[in-house]
Amino acid sequence: MVVRVELDAIDMKILRELQDDGRITNVELAERVGISAPPCLRRVRKLEEAGVIRGYRALLNASALGYDLVAFCMVGLKHQSDANLKAFAARTASWPLVREAWMVSGESDFLLQCVAENLASFQDFVIEELTATENVDTVRTMLTIRQVKDACQVEI
Repeated sequence: MVVRVELDAIDMKILRELQDDGRITNVELAERVGISAPPCLRRVRKLEEAGVIRGYRALLNASALGYDLVAFCMVGLKHQSDANLKAFAARTASWPLVREAWMVSGESDFLLQCVAENLASFQDFVIEELTATENVDTVRTMLTIRQVKDACQVEI
């Protein structure tokens, strides 16, 4: 269970700045939020330890790296026991094409975001891996046309 953390105005400023630029130096961050560097660093570490800041990473352009296809798969399982749901969720971690996996409610059990080099490699994944996975009942795929919004930041 996630515990909500009490954040003050300075913490919120720190989070906004880090979302905009995760490579900012602590000195620059402190200047932008209006405090000195040592307490700024303590606050950042506290936010990291509390799990508010999950990590830092580079945002890559998939197309520039040769991954031109983005698709979504809606996956329905034959049986939805807790063990079966956990087993499928764990299986998604081994599939490099699957960039995000969500357990969902409604007509499907999981929603997978897949990124592939091309249609053939995506089809191979769906046919040889996904539909062949134990307990998978249905797979519905949706190929994307273009991305119209990319807001990876949390509104704070």
